[in-house]
Amino acid sequence: MSRSNLRALAARCSRAALALSGALVAAVWPAGAAHAQAATAAPIEINYGYPTVDHVHVYVAQDLGLFEKAGLKPKFFTFTSGAPLLAALKSESLDVVTAGLGLAFALGQNIPLKILYWTSNDALGEGLVVDAKSGIQGFKDIGKAKKIGAASGTCAQVALVEMARRAGVDYKKLDVVNIAAPLLRNALASGSIDAGVAWAPYSVSLDAEGWKVVAWDPEYTPLGGLCPRMTGVRPAFLKQHPEVGLRLLQVDAMAAEAVTRNPQLAIDAVVKRLGLTPALAKATLERMYAKRPTYAQQLDPTSPYALTAKGGGLAQVLFTSMRALHEAGAIPQPLSMSAIDDAIDASALKAFEAKRAR
Repeated sequence: MSRSNLRALAARCSRAALALSGALVAAVWPAGAAHAQAATAAPIEINYGYPTVDHVHVYVAQDLGLFEKAGLKPKFFTFTSGAPLLAALKSESLDVVTAGLGLAFALGQNIPLKILYWTSNDALGEGLVVDAKSGIQGFKDIGKAKKIGAASGTCAQVALVEMARRAGVDYKKLDVVNIAAPLLRNALASGSIDAGVAWAPYSVSLDAEGWKVVAWDPEYTPLGGLCPRMTGVRPAFLKQHPEVGLRLLQVDAMAAEAVTRNPQLAIDAVVKRLGLTPALAKATLERMYAKRPTYAQQLDPTSPYALTAKGGGLAQVLFTSMRALHEAGAIPQPLSMSAIDDAIDASALKAFEAKRAR
C-alpha cells in the first residue's frame, strides 16, 4: 500500500473514532450545554490506580479517549497486588481507584474513601475448579478435597468460607493452601492441590482446559455473590473537585455504550493488556461484564447492588465479605457496618441519572 493510501486510511480511521466518541457523548450525556462546559473548562488531572485485571470499561475508555472527552486528564498506575495499592491510597498518591475487596481493606485501615459505583460483580466469574480425579461433583462435596487452593484475603477465601458453610463443613477443618488464581493451573497439574477457587479470567481458562468448574460463586454465596468491583475516590479530592464523580460516570457510561455497540472493542482491549486469547477474552466478557450491575439496580434500595440502602445492598455485601475473612483468620476484626455505610456515596450516580433523564 502506498504512503498516500496509508495516510488516507489513517485519516478515515481517525474520523471514525471521532464520530464514535461524539455519538457516545450524545447518547449518555444529552445535556449538551453541560458537556460543552466540561469540554471548555480546564481538565481535571487525576491519578487513577487499579490492579492488573480485566477492567474492561477502563481499558475501552483509554483506547477511545473517553476520559479526555469527559474533561479528565488521567495518569494511570497499575498494581500487581493489593498491598502497594493500599499504600498508594494511604499516602494520597492516588485520587481514583477501581478495585475489589481492596477498597474494604482500605476502610479497615481507616483510609478515607468514597465508593461511587459498581464496576462489575466479579462473583459471576469466580468458581470452584477441581481435578476430575477428586470425586468432587459440586460445592457440597468440598469436604472431599484433600488440598484446596485459595488466595488469602481475597474473594476466593470469602467464597470458600461461604461454600463450607452452605455444605455444612467446618472451614477450619479444610486443608487450604494460599495460592492465587494465576498459579492454580500448575498446582493442579502437579497434584499439589485437587481443588481451588479461581476468579476470571483464570476460572474460564481452567474450565476450557479440562479443569472443570463445578460451581460458580452465586450458587453458594449470599446476595448474588460477595466479590464486588467498585470505583472509589479520595474524599478530599472529591471535595476539591465535586464534579469528578459525574465525569467518571460519564466515562463509564460511554464505555458501556461503546461495548454494547461493538463488543470487539472490549475483547481487543483485554487481549492487548492481559495477553489473553480472543476466545478467552470473549468468554470472560460474556460471563461477567455483560451482566454487570446496572445504574438502576445500584439506585434501587431493594437490590443486592444498592448504593442507597443503609445496611443493605453493597453495604451488606462488603460487611458479609469482611466477616467471612475475619472467620477465616485473614483479618483481625471485621469491618463495621457504620464505616461501610459512611463510605458509600450514591450522590454522583443519582445526579448522573437525573441529568440523563432530562
